[in-house]
Amino acid sequence: MRVAAIDCGTNSIRLLIADVTTNPYGAITLGDVHREMRVVRLGQGVDATGMLAPEALARTFAAAEDYAALIRDCAADGTAVERTRFVATSATRDAGNRAEFVDGIKARLGVEPEVVSGAEEAGLSFAGATSVLPALDDELVLVVDLGGGSTEFVVGNASGVQAAVSTDMGCVRFTERYLQSDPPTETEIAAAEAAIEAKLDDVLAEVPLGSVTRAVGVAGTITTVTAQALGLAAYDREAIHAAVVPLEKIDQAAGDLLAMTREERAALGFMHPGRVDVIGAGSLIWRTVLRRIAVLTHGRLESATTSEHDILDGIALGAAGGLH
Repeated sequence: MRVAAIDCGTNSIRLLIADVTTNPYGAITLGDVHREMRVVRLGQGVDATGMLAPEALARTFAAAEDYAALIRDCAADGTAVERTRFVATSATRDAGNRAEFVDGIKARLGVEPEVVSGAEEAGLSFAGATSVLPALDDELVLVVDLGGGSTEFVVGNASGVQAAVSTDMGCVRFTERYLQSDPPTETEIAAAEAAIEAKLDDVLAEVPLGSVTRAVGVAGTITTVTAQALGLAAYDREAIHAAVVPLEKIDQAAGDLLAMTREERAALGFMHPGRVDVIGAGSLIWRTVLRRIAVLTHGRLESATTSEHDILDGIALGAAGGLH
């Protein structure tokens, strides 16, 4: 079977076309046919207005039309896409005009987008991130999916998700709320950090961050911080995926990105143009999260793993019938 999965978040829209196979143990696995990401900034201004902006909808619909063409073109090699699943997350959940978005996507792709809850988003992220990791057994793993409008915290083991929470905290949302200067001022950073710490207090009421034995970070902010920590000259998916980075290196990389001007960030060979203006807030969120977890685990957690497989892979597994 060949499936297509689309993840439409606050900052980017991503497509995965994958061939589905089943291993000898009965587990579903995915083989990439095509994977791409475009920054459309669907969540532009949603935090302030509660509405999806007309220009943001136009950018997203244009990308959806291109994705529809790519899905159709797959039939040229003799294997057509049998199932397509479109999942929309934080920005769309928050928007008063989301019906316009849903109708526009359905007209272009022929499928109705699922506007999933934060809990559903968390479960999909955990499934995608852990699908390519070694067997978890009894290990308690934290997956952090740091997006444009929200961040999901999911704790689970081989039995599945044990606890999860979605927060209204993301790189686009926090840039618009707090980090207006270039580079951000100490006052702006302090205000953002205080807001992040308050969000983490809420997370701790539902998710046992102090009990985890491994932290896995997914999505573009975290892979970009990892590229900085690894000293990459260009974005290298293979080098980034499954990289285990000491917390102090992540902390330094995040601090460096936060302190740079937009022009300096844009000059980095691994930096996607659509992340230049929001990576500072994303870096600050990731740094603050890991600092808190290091304290909660009394130093037992010394590193974090980066996964290039995330909610998009979870969506594809769902399209294949392996996850709902």
